[in-house]
Amino acid sequence: MNRKELVEQIFAKKSFLCVGLDTDIKKVPEHLTKQYEKTEDIIFAFNKAIIDATAPYCVSYKPNLAFYESMGLAGMIAFDKTITYLNEHYPHHFIIADAKRGDIGNTSKMYARTFFEEYKLDALTVAPYMGEDSVKPFLEYEGKWVILLALTSNKGSHDFQLTEDKDGQRLFEKVLTKSQEWGNDENMMYVVGATQGSMFTDIRKCAPNHFLLVPGVGAQGGSLQEVCKYGIIKDCGLLVNSSRGIIYASNGEDFAETAGIKAKELQEQMAEELAKLS
Repeated sequence: MNRKELVEQIFAKKSFLCVGLDTDIKKVPEHLTKQYEKTEDIIFAFNKAIIDATAPYCVSYKPNLAFYESMGLAGMIAFDKTITYLNEHYPHHFIIADAKRGDIGNTSKMYARTFFEEYKLDALTVAPYMGEDSVKPFLEYEGKWVILLALTSNKGSHDFQLTEDKDGQRLFEKVLTKSQEWGNDENMMYVVGATQGSMFTDIRKCAPNHFLLVPGVGAQGGSLQEVCKYGIIKDCGLLVNSSRGIIYASNGEDFAETAGIKAKELQEQMAEELAKLS
């Protein structure tokens, strides 16, 4: 999916919601664990129900690989089944693998092959710490996106990301400016945590036109309105992710219905923000 297609989906659905499929076997509703015997079937049944309930209200899904890798082979089978289902039934949704890969060039080539050729995903989160040659293999795929970690929402982000060099440039600003020598706003996005608030102003000074993937709205305390106040641009330029606040809104048999309600609530708020752009 290229930028034009993504923007068209955002304004057609009046939503820039990304639903995080951070599926934890220990948090799946009990009735599913009784209904299915295999872990991969439990996880896929949960994901499928969440996807079907939330698809009308979002433009993107973001499975977090850690949640699937933690279950070994069964988890990866569930991941594969989930991606296959999305590709077959929801081809107009933007699919992100939240894998935070980042290694030397040859290894990155294998990661790129895994997620872009094998799973046919649209985007992958990448850690930029090892520099240009660790990122460029992902940028060789036409129509695919790299989403670089820039300014994250966790407490430890202050340990490195906000440190300044002798010229007063903070590390996250250096990541933003340097990485634009490798890619552009048609194939590169940045992760910026929703809890960063007015820091979005500084992000936009360095990356005025790039899409931002914004986790942390909802359960982590980030404000959608504040993100939009400082971060939204004329073609939106945002994908706001919500995981726990949607997929675990209920642990009963109504879990999917409740997830759909929560997604719709966010979509309605997003529609209001998008209306301000016209």
